[in-house]
Amino acid sequence: MKIVLALLLGLVIGAGGVWFYGTSRGKSAAHSTGQQIETATKSARDTLQEKLGLVDLRPDDIKEDLARTGQVIRNKAREVREAIVDGTADARITTSIKTRLLANKDTSALNISVNTTGGVVTMSGPVNSTEEISKAMLVAMETEGVRKVISTMQVKAKPAKHS
Repeated sequence: MKIVLALLLGLVIGAGGVWFYGTSRGKSAAHSTGQQIETATKSARDTLQEKLGLVDLRPDDIKEDLARTGQVIRNKAREVREAIVDGTADARITTSIKTRLLANKDTSALNISVNTTGGVVTMSGPVNSTEEISKAMLVAMETEGVRKVISTMQVKAKPAKHS
């Protein structure tokens, strides 16, 4: 009996999710989350390109060294490795937080923007209550690699009731 109830509950939740993501709000929210993840990925890629430039590891630099000396030698490998790890870690942190917010029924994940730089997470957007701010920040703080969480989330004004 418990298994049947669990299956029915799962079907209801699944149907609700399909319905929500079929609505224009659901599609917009999924698109917004996708854009945030894409932005985090681009940021990691840009950081990598910047660090490669700092240690002369761009393809043109390599070709020049090979043509001149037949070998490529660089001494800053550790710093580059750390920069690459930092850039990908920020993208991973942002993605992890957004995923966990989406899975949490107590947070308006679709309204909350998450950005990560150097392990510092900034969260912004409209939410329904100060409790929601607390819960969203807790999700971020419990994510591995997060050093600090900054919130600029604002509680939405409740619409006035008309008599």
